[in-house]
Amino acid sequence: MLSDPTRLHLLWILTRGPADVGSLVAATGANRTAVSQHLAKLRHSGLVSTRRDARNVIYSIVDGHLSRLILEGMNHADHRVTGEPVHD
Repeated sequence: MLSDPTRLHLLWILTRGPADVGSLVAATGANRTAVSQHLAKLRHSGLVSTRRDARNVIYSIVDGHLSRLILEGMNHADHRVTGEPVHD
C-alpha cells in the first residue's frame, strides 16, 4: 500500500490532520476519482479511517505509529536526496 506515490502522498498529507476528499484532491493535484480510489484502498487495508461530517467524509490516519512511520520514511528519503547525513 505504501509503494504507490499517490497513496504515500495522501498519507503524508493526513499526518497533518484529518481531511476530506476535496482538500486531498487540491493538495495532491490528482483527479477526484483517483484520490477516491486510493482512499478506498487505504481504508480497506486499515491504514485510514473515516467519519461523516454532514455530506463530507473525513479521512484520518488510524494511529500515531503509522503517522510516525510515514514522517520518518519521508525524512529518510529527504536525507538520501539532499545528502544530509543520517542520524541514529
